[in-house]
Amino acid sequence: MTATATSNPGTRSGGPRRWPLLGNLPAFARDPLAFFESLRDDYGDWVPWALGRRRNILVSRPEHAGELLGAVESTFRPTELGWAFRQLLGNGVVVATGDDWRRKRALVQPAVRPRQVRAYAATMVECADALASGWRAGQRIDVHREMAGLTQRIAVRTLFGSDAAGRERSISAAMATAQRELGAEFRGLTLFLPPWVRTPGRRRMREAVEVLDREIEHVIREHEAASAAGAERDDLLSRLLAARDETGGPLSRKELRDESLTLYIGGHETTSTTLTWAWQLLSGAPSARDRLTDELDRVLGGRLPTYDDYARLPWTQQVVKEALRIYPPIWLISAVATEGATLDGRPIPVGTSVWTSPWSMHRDARWFPDPEAFRPERWDADAPQPVPEHAWFPFGGGPRACLGARFALVEAALVLAVLAQRFHLDSGSTRAGVFPGLTLQPTDPVLATLRPAGAVAREDPGPAASW
Repeated sequence: MTATATSNPGTRSGGPRRWPLLGNLPAFARDPLAFFESLRDDYGDWVPWALGRRRNILVSRPEHAGELLGAVESTFRPTELGWAFRQLLGNGVVVATGDDWRRKRALVQPAVRPRQVRAYAATMVECADALASGWRAGQRIDVHREMAGLTQRIAVRTLFGSDAAGRERSISAAMATAQRELGAEFRGLTLFLPPWVRTPGRRRMREAVEVLDREIEHVIREHEAASAAGAERDDLLSRLLAARDETGGPLSRKELRDESLTLYIGGHETTSTTLTWAWQLLSGAPSARDRLTDELDRVLGGRLPTYDDYARLPWTQQVVKEALRIYPPIWLISAVATEGATLDGRPIPVGTSVWTSPWSMHRDARWFPDPEAFRPERWDADAPQPVPEHAWFPFGGGPRACLGARFALVEAALVLAVLAQRFHLDSGSTRAGVFPGLTLQPTDPVLATLRPAGAVAREDPGPAASW
């Protein structure tokens, strides 16, 4: 349900019909992505709705989204997203509020600044090159599985150090379970159950979190032992262990766990899904694929990319940005009004949750003509219709914007550059459905045949894919 350029949203007022006690939960649970698009298309840019008895507003204009994101930590606070979300992320920088959030952000941010991302670029390229070296022309692969394995190796090496590589499998299995159960709880009645209620899904979630806790604790102990022995390490966890706040205090053991897992999810889950969607979109867009091949040939000439090449690969960056537009990993953002909250000059009652959806905003024809079409040229510097500010926000925005955004963008572009020099991932016209969990995941395997890049890039140019 995507708005057309001539649509006139807002012809109906008052928001959708609400069920007693449940509010709009049935429609939201059935298909939350379609639900938010229908709110935008049928009721306009400012829509009241209810999740159970909770009062909510969906805003669908870029300026409203920007104002909301900028006001979090002043007149809005992050929404509590349920038991499963808290179990997974604890009280990390994504969840913490107020002074606690400011302290944690100051401790974590230096570990992912551009200078540090530069240091990790070689690992990104090395891991991608190793994967490509194991591929063979004509081979059939599961794209999401391959990208998840690759980004996990990168995350484990940059976050935990290479000695943690043997722990990848158990971490991956536990994360897959956590993703599934978090999505199921967020879309169902268990979201409203008190923490002490145990369901089969919550049992599976707890078991997965116990695995993650155990694995991260093991890695932390290894780092502490290495540090005590005088070893110097340059991974993200070592930087977190060395971080000190303004009083000289370090992160606690629980805080180390929470921030490590937060960075792992940001560096692995987000990028693996972004790359999966990018390959699928490129498979249906020969002209975009040709332009990617030409840029890589011209800039790299067959060599592996470096961090400095990131700025020299604008089309590669645009492919990533357009994949993030069509399939934003973080598909929903919300905040709760506190005393004195306003939006667009309107007072917001205390306790009201204001929501904005990157999925819905990114697929609005007012900001992105023909929104379901994959068109990286939207991001050309001289594009005839520049993208409005705050219309594209796959990493959030304002003071609580994702700390790992730079890491994810550089990683996705460099990995794409390494692999696309050697292969085209041909998935044909088949496209996977979308499951909105912690991030947007494909519902089915994304299968592709590996074709030599030079042999395929200029075959049968056709229209850009519309998904």
